[in-house]
Amino acid sequence: MTHATRPPDAIQQTVRWPDRRILDLFDISHPILLGPMAGAGTPKLAIAVGEAGGLASLPGAMYQPDELRAAIEAVRAGLPGRPLNVNFFCHTPPVPDPVRAMRWRTRLAPYYVEHGLDPQATPPAGGRAPFDATLCALVEETRPEVVSFHFGLPDPALLARVKATGAKVISSASTMAEAKWLEARGCDAIIAMGLEAGGHRPTFLGTDVAGDMAGDMSRQVGTFALVPQVADAVGVPVIAAGGIADARGIVAALALGASAVQVGTAFLLCPEAKIPAVHRAALEAAGDDSTALTNLFTGRPARGIMNRVMRDVGPLCADAPAFPLAGGALAPLRAAAEAEGRDDFTNLWAGQAARLAPRLPAADLTRKLAADALARLAPTA
Repeated sequence: MTHATRPPDAIQQTVRWPDRRILDLFDISHPILLGPMAGAGTPKLAIAVGEAGGLASLPGAMYQPDELRAAIEAVRAGLPGRPLNVNFFCHTPPVPDPVRAMRWRTRLAPYYVEHGLDPQATPPAGGRAPFDATLCALVEETRPEVVSFHFGLPDPALLARVKATGAKVISSASTMAEAKWLEARGCDAIIAMGLEAGGHRPTFLGTDVAGDMAGDMSRQVGTFALVPQVADAVGVPVIAAGGIADARGIVAALALGASAVQVGTAFLLCPEAKIPAVHRAALEAAGDDSTALTNLFTGRPARGIMNRVMRDVGPLCADAPAFPLAGGALAPLRAAAEAEGRDDFTNLWAGQAARLAPRLPAADLTRKLAADALARLAPTA
């Protein structure tokens, strides 16, 4: 019998993961991390992945502190004795730019008129709070086993407080230079995130942070070129992310030097994820060329499925206010369109491999990814 027909339970009993560094570092059974996915990640999703042997993750960027505390308590209750990763953004809040904000509202004004909305109304503020002293105190109180960051790392004093809790610290890199920077500042592992990944690019060194998005995006590296170069450049374990939605991607990432993978988009299709119906429908219909990098929804480059506003305005627009302010003016349009069953103004975050993802509940998906990857790693018999 070959590994292709060997029962999954037998495979998991006889085959072991080739690199145990992440398993031992986080005390998990499978080298599969749930992508935190701000806005879509939920305690139920985290619990399901943790129960199945992966690393449970919660997004901290879009919660108020009390909401985040409640979410952490919910995961602790549903996942006793298992590790939890809580993720935070590390962006610097932008200085308001009234001229740029007015240009953006002028761009969107025809859509407001079309939907019977007042284009002169003050839009709501953009979401996504950066890691600060209040959130650091919450980490000290709740003591998650893993604390992860996006867009670099927080102020050294805050980072020292996080590490003093005993938490393992990880962050995302989109280049070798960023990976080396993270290692030099004490990260226990590094997520090498390729261009294929859905959601926000983690870039924090480079001109795209200041707004030169088109130039920097054209030089971004794909996952399977980035991972081996980062693995060669740093001494800490590497976690591959971007375009990994089935067992083939996991095995390929491990072969290229990753110790684990972070999976996001595949879990968006699980019933435990919190996304609107129009987003789920777009994911179900997505092909390999359905996504693009866009700054329209937040002001920072992120990969999502093309929709009306991306086609009309162009995926990247210099008029969009700096992160995270751009989304405020789109919020009333999004609400109006979604009420009519349309995704015209919704940020449809997705990676390039959505089509490959099995459609399963989160625990079943985690177990399937692990079992299928182990089957591919198993020698023929």
